[in-house]
Amino acid sequence: MTVTIEAVQAALGAVVDANTGKDLVSSKAARNIKIAGGDVSLDIELGYPAKSQIEGIRKLVIEKLKGIAGVGNVSANVYSKIVAHAVQRGVKMIPGVKNIIAVASGKGGVGKSTTAVNLVLALVAEGAKAGLLDADIYGPSQPQMLGISGRPESADGKSLEPMEAYGLQAMSIGFLIDVEMPMVWRGPMVTQALQQLLNDTNWRDVDYLVIDLPPGTGDIQLTLAQQVPVTGAVIVTTPQDIALLDARKGLKMFEKVGIPILGIVENMSIHICSKCGHEEHIFGSGGGDRMAKDYEVEMLGALPLDMKIREQGDGGKPSVVAEPDSRVAEIYRTIARRVAVKIADQARDMTSKFPNIVIQNT
Repeated sequence: MTVTIEAVQAALGAVVDANTGKDLVSSKAARNIKIAGGDVSLDIELGYPAKSQIEGIRKLVIEKLKGIAGVGNVSANVYSKIVAHAVQRGVKMIPGVKNIIAVASGKGGVGKSTTAVNLVLALVAEGAKAGLLDADIYGPSQPQMLGISGRPESADGKSLEPMEAYGLQAMSIGFLIDVEMPMVWRGPMVTQALQQLLNDTNWRDVDYLVIDLPPGTGDIQLTLAQQVPVTGAVIVTTPQDIALLDARKGLKMFEKVGIPILGIVENMSIHICSKCGHEEHIFGSGGGDRMAKDYEVEMLGALPLDMKIREQGDGGKPSVVAEPDSRVAEIYRTIARRVAVKIADQARDMTSKFPNIVIQNT
């Protein structure tokens, strides 16, 4: 029996990627379908990093195609391809960086920096090339969370080479100053420092640059929104009503400047007693879900109030790398995939495709 391209496409149309919720045909993931006798070969291109998902998708595709009458061998090459996506109008892209993710909160103490570092490490774990910019000039915490010491090098005396840890590139004002030195700077100096850290770092082919923002909606956040090419923002909160009030302000700020909200992460959603296993909602419950529903954005995930998360961050080895097989690490990886899928759904950046128009007098 002759195998037709229509039969193959029909079968692939019934295969739904659980991460995107879309089938492989309508999402244009299935490519280069070739039929030779009864043998079928094809590529499956995913727009998000999916190292942990690739084998499962490949097996699903092979199983579905082998169900077609007359099909013999099936070869499915599943891979990820991360591209740059659109940002605010009039803002130039950063060389060496495809997508920028801002991690923000309206107030301090909600675990934003812990979320940022585990998010970027989860992206690395899923196969992405990723970077982390610590934008908290007054209170940089990422050098300790990543266990990095020392100073960044400069080959030309003008730009900085990013520091490296756990397969990611990182930059922070904390690498350039003494750990106990207070930053007694006014707003303009702080925003200038942020721009220099971002623009004067030699980021090397980064798929996702995660920016760990300081809490609030002040100078740094406005500078980021107006002058930095942000692909999307992640809002971190706790279920507590006070934290949600401030998180809503942060979310509205990004909406006003035209930066897409990728979703909400709820920290400290539930406490599980390490002695008896009793579960208790210390900071309330359902706050992140209500906020996501009110603003029609995605609830990316909820993290428990777990002593290990704090200990691992303080110790310079965050949860995703300290215990990669743990439930907490899996939650972070799921959040990272959801963020990457949301970005993949956005319009692509096409500025590099446009020709330069030169007007000459003739």
